[in-house]
Amino acid sequence: MKSLILYHTLGCHLCDLAKEQIEPLLDVCDLRLVEIDIADDETLLQRYGVRIPVIRLATEAESTEIGADLGWPFDTEAVYRWLLAQ
Repeated sequence: MKSLILYHTLGCHLCDLAKEQIEPLLDVCDLRLVEIDIADDETLLQRYGVRIPVIRLATEAESTEIGADLGWPFDTEAVYRWLLAQ
């Protein structure tokens, strides 16, 4: 099973909206959601700080990111199309 990583931070209302758009696709696409708070990692904070929420696919090991990331704004349909292209 692949993981869908949601890069976010606490108090980010757009991150909450992004999670709402992602959740309907988890079972349909056989994905596990992994939420990573970028505030806990300086590298991620610099990489995604002004772009969150951002999603990215990862292998089962979670440490190996695959494909491109998708930054906000997106809706459920856009995420589904993005997943199909990965």
